[in-house]
Amino acid sequence: MNTLPEFIAAFTALFVVIDPIGLTPLFIAMTPNLDAKDRRAIALRACAVSIGILVVFALLGEQLLSFIGISMPAFQIAGGVLLFLTALDMLFERRQARRQDTTDETATIENDPSVFPLAIPLIAGPGAIATMILLTGEAEGATDYGAAIGVMLAVILLVFILFNVATWLERLLGKTGINVVTRLLGMLLAALSVQFILDGLKGFGLAG
Repeated sequence: MNTLPEFIAAFTALFVVIDPIGLTPLFIAMTPNLDAKDRRAIALRACAVSIGILVVFALLGEQLLSFIGISMPAFQIAGGVLLFLTALDMLFERRQARRQDTTDETATIENDPSVFPLAIPLIAGPGAIATMILLTGEAEGATDYGAAIGVMLAVILLVFILFNVATWLERLLGKTGINVVTRLLGMLLAALSVQFILDGLKGFGLAG
Protein backbone atom coordinates (compact mmCIF):
# COMPACT_ATOMS: atom_id res chain seq x y z
CA MET A 1 0.00 0.00 0.00
CA ASN A 2 2.19 2.78 -1.31
CA THR A 3 -0.41 4.93 -3.08
CA LEU A 4 -3.51 6.84 -1.98
CA PRO A 5 -5.90 4.65 -4.04
CA GLU A 6 -4.50 1.57 -2.29
CA PHE A 7 -5.06 3.15 1.13
CA ILE A 8 -8.61 4.14 0.16
CA ALA A 9 -9.34 0.63 -1.15
CA ALA A 10 -8.01 -0.98 2.04
CA PHE A 11 -9.95 1.42 4.27
CA THR A 12 -13.14 0.88 2.28
CA ALA A 13 -12.79 -2.89 2.46
CA LEU A 14 -12.31 -2.91 6.24
CA PHE A 15 -15.01 -0.28 6.79
CA VAL A 16 -17.57 -2.31 4.86
CA VAL A 17 -16.60 -5.57 6.58
CA ILE A 18 -16.55 -4.16 10.14
CA ASP A 19 -19.44 -1.73 9.48
CA PRO A 20 -19.06 0.79 12.36
CA ILE A 21 -22.41 2.39 11.56
CA GLY A 22 -24.26 -0.91 11.66
CA LEU A 23 -22.53 -1.94 14.90
CA THR A 24 -23.74 1.11 16.84
CA PRO A 25 -27.39 0.03 17.26
CA LEU A 26 -26.11 -3.46 18.12
CA PHE A 27 -23.98 -1.91 20.85
CA ILE A 28 -27.08 -0.14 22.19
CA ALA A 29 -29.09 -3.37 22.19
CA MET A 30 -26.33 -5.26 24.02
CA THR A 31 -25.78 -2.61 26.73
CA PRO A 32 -29.30 -1.76 27.93
CA ASN A 33 -29.74 0.42 31.03
CA LEU A 34 -26.02 1.25 31.27
CA ASP A 35 -24.85 4.84 31.67
CA ALA A 36 -22.38 6.60 29.40
CA LYS A 37 -19.39 5.80 31.65
CA ASP A 38 -20.06 2.05 31.69
CA ARG A 39 -20.70 2.02 27.95
CA ARG A 40 -17.47 3.91 27.33
CA ALA A 41 -15.55 1.30 29.34
CA ILE A 42 -17.17 -1.56 27.40
CA ALA A 43 -16.49 0.21 24.10
CA LEU A 44 -12.84 0.75 25.04
CA ARG A 45 -12.35 -2.90 26.01
CA ALA A 46 -14.11 -4.14 22.88
CA CYS A 47 -12.01 -1.93 20.61
CA ALA A 48 -8.74 -2.77 22.43
CA VAL A 49 -9.39 -6.51 22.22
CA SER A 50 -10.36 -6.17 18.55
CA ILE A 51 -7.16 -4.30 17.77
CA GLY A 52 -5.08 -6.96 19.50
CA ILE A 53 -6.80 -9.78 17.61
CA LEU A 54 -6.53 -8.07 14.22
CA VAL A 55 -2.88 -7.13 14.73
CA VAL A 56 -2.02 -10.74 15.61
CA PHE A 57 -3.78 -12.05 12.51
CA ALA A 58 -2.25 -9.32 10.34
CA LEU A 59 1.23 -10.41 11.38
CA LEU A 60 0.75 -14.14 11.89
CA GLY A 61 -2.69 -14.99 10.51
CA GLU A 62 -1.97 -17.59 7.87
CA GLN A 63 0.85 -19.17 9.88
CA LEU A 64 -1.27 -19.33 13.04
CA LEU A 65 -4.28 -20.94 11.40
CA SER A 66 -2.10 -23.40 9.50
CA PHE A 67 -0.12 -24.27 12.63
CA ILE A 68 -3.20 -25.25 14.64
CA GLY A 69 -4.88 -26.88 11.64
CA ILE A 70 -7.80 -24.47 11.23
CA SER A 71 -8.94 -23.36 7.80
CA MET A 72 -10.60 -20.02 7.14
CA PRO A 73 -13.89 -21.72 6.16
CA ALA A 74 -13.92 -23.52 9.52
CA PHE A 75 -13.28 -20.19 11.25
CA GLN A 76 -16.19 -18.62 9.37
CA ILE A 77 -18.54 -21.44 10.41
CA ALA A 78 -17.51 -21.13 14.07
CA GLY A 79 -18.05 -17.36 13.99
CA GLY A 80 -21.48 -17.87 12.43
CA VAL A 81 -22.56 -20.29 15.15
CA LEU A 82 -21.46 -17.91 17.93
CA LEU A 83 -23.24 -15.01 16.24
CA PHE A 84 -26.43 -17.06 15.91
CA LEU A 85 -26.47 -17.72 19.66
CA THR A 86 -26.21 -13.98 20.26
CA ALA A 87 -29.11 -13.38 17.86
CA LEU A 88 -31.28 -15.80 19.82
CA ASP A 89 -30.56 -13.88 23.03
CA MET A 90 -31.63 -10.64 21.37
CA LEU A 91 -34.79 -12.11 19.85
CA PHE A 92 -36.08 -13.80 23.01
CA GLU A 93 -34.74 -11.38 25.67
CA ARG A 94 -32.79 -14.16 27.40
CA ARG A 95 -29.96 -11.72 28.06
CA GLN A 96 -32.33 -9.36 29.89
CA ALA A 97 -33.89 -12.24 31.84
CA ARG A 98 -30.46 -13.25 33.14
CA ARG A 99 -29.86 -9.68 34.29
CA GLN A 100 -33.10 -9.66 36.26
CA ASP A 101 -32.08 -12.80 38.17
CA THR A 102 -28.98 -11.13 39.61
CA THR A 103 -27.94 -7.84 41.17
CA ASP A 104 -27.00 -4.97 38.89
CA GLU A 105 -23.32 -5.29 39.71
CA THR A 106 -23.18 -9.01 39.10
CA ALA A 107 -25.19 -8.68 35.91
CA THR A 108 -22.80 -6.09 34.58
CA ILE A 109 -19.84 -8.41 35.12
CA GLU A 110 -21.46 -11.64 33.90
CA ASN A 111 -23.04 -10.07 30.83
CA ASP A 112 -20.18 -7.83 29.79
CA PRO A 113 -20.36 -8.04 25.97
CA SER A 114 -17.02 -6.32 25.33
CA VAL A 115 -15.06 -9.47 24.43
CA PHE A 116 -17.95 -11.61 23.18
CA PRO A 117 -19.82 -10.81 21.05
CA LEU A 118 -18.62 -7.23 20.42
CA ALA A 119 -14.86 -7.72 19.97
CA ILE A 120 -15.31 -11.13 18.39
CA PRO A 121 -17.12 -12.02 16.21
CA LEU A 122 -18.77 -8.62 15.54
CA ILE A 123 -15.77 -6.28 15.21
CA ALA A 124 -12.86 -8.69 14.72
CA GLY A 125 -14.95 -11.33 13.01
CA PRO A 126 -14.04 -13.80 10.27
CA GLY A 127 -14.50 -11.15 7.58
CA ALA A 128 -12.25 -8.60 9.29
CA ILE A 129 -9.63 -11.25 10.09
CA ALA A 130 -9.67 -12.53 6.52
CA THR A 131 -9.39 -8.96 5.21
CA MET A 132 -6.36 -8.27 7.41
CA ILE A 133 -4.73 -11.49 6.25
CA LEU A 134 -5.35 -10.49 2.63
CA LEU A 135 -4.04 -6.93 3.13
CA THR A 136 -0.79 -8.24 4.59
CA GLY A 137 -0.53 -11.33 2.39
CA GLU A 138 1.76 -9.57 -0.08
CA ALA A 139 3.49 -7.26 2.40
CA GLU A 140 7.18 -6.83 1.61
CA GLY A 141 8.33 -5.06 4.74
CA ALA A 142 7.50 -3.25 7.95
CA THR A 143 6.08 -0.28 6.01
CA ASP A 144 3.43 -2.41 4.32
CA TYR A 145 2.47 -4.09 7.58
CA GLY A 146 2.32 -0.71 9.30
CA ALA A 147 0.10 0.71 6.58
CA ALA A 148 -2.40 -2.16 6.89
CA ILE A 149 -2.48 -1.88 10.67
CA GLY A 150 -2.87 1.91 10.43
CA VAL A 151 -5.92 1.54 8.20
CA MET A 152 -7.40 -0.94 10.67
CA LEU A 153 -6.80 1.46 13.58
CA ALA A 154 -8.63 4.22 11.70
CA VAL A 155 -11.70 2.02 11.24
CA ILE A 156 -11.66 0.87 14.89
CA LEU A 157 -11.40 4.51 15.98
CA LEU A 158 -14.62 5.21 14.10
CA VAL A 159 -16.23 2.26 15.90
CA PHE A 160 -15.18 3.70 19.27
CA ILE A 161 -16.48 7.17 18.41
CA LEU A 162 -19.87 5.85 17.31
CA PHE A 163 -20.14 3.61 20.38
CA ASN A 164 -19.66 6.71 22.53
CA VAL A 165 -22.74 8.40 21.08
CA ALA A 166 -24.84 5.30 21.81
CA THR A 167 -26.42 6.81 24.94
CA TRP A 168 -27.64 9.81 22.95
CA LEU A 169 -29.09 7.50 20.29
CA GLU A 170 -30.81 5.44 22.97
CA ARG A 171 -32.50 8.56 24.36
CA LEU A 172 -33.59 9.49 20.86
CA LEU A 173 -35.14 6.08 20.19
CA GLY A 174 -36.74 5.55 23.61
CA LYS A 175 -37.59 2.22 25.26
CA THR A 176 -40.11 1.17 22.61
CA GLY A 177 -37.76 2.09 19.80
CA ILE A 178 -34.92 0.11 21.41
CA ASN A 179 -37.16 -2.95 21.76
CA VAL A 180 -38.15 -2.75 18.10
CA VAL A 181 -34.55 -2.23 16.99
CA THR A 182 -33.34 -5.10 19.20
CA ARG A 183 -35.78 -7.56 17.63
CA LEU A 184 -35.04 -6.36 14.13
CA LEU A 185 -31.29 -6.55 14.66
CA GLY A 186 -31.69 -9.98 16.20
CA MET A 187 -33.24 -11.14 12.92
CA LEU A 188 -30.49 -9.45 10.92
CA LEU A 189 -27.82 -11.00 13.13
CA ALA A 190 -29.38 -14.43 12.65
CA ALA A 191 -29.29 -13.92 8.88
CA LEU A 192 -25.70 -12.69 9.05
CA SER A 193 -24.69 -15.71 11.10
CA VAL A 194 -26.25 -18.04 8.53
CA GLN A 195 -24.34 -16.19 5.80
CA PHE A 196 -21.08 -16.76 7.68
CA ILE A 197 -21.88 -20.46 7.90
CA LEU A 198 -22.82 -20.66 4.20
CA ASP A 199 -19.59 -18.88 3.24
CA GLY A 200 -17.67 -21.41 5.30
CA LEU A 201 -19.50 -24.30 3.67
CA LYS A 202 -18.74 -22.83 0.24
CA GLY A 203 -15.08 -22.81 1.20
CA PHE A 204 -15.36 -26.55 1.79
CA GLY A 205 -17.24 -26.98 -1.49
CA LEU A 206 -20.41 -28.08 0.32
CA ALA A 207 -22.70 -25.22 -0.75
CA GLY A 208 -23.33 -23.49 -4.03
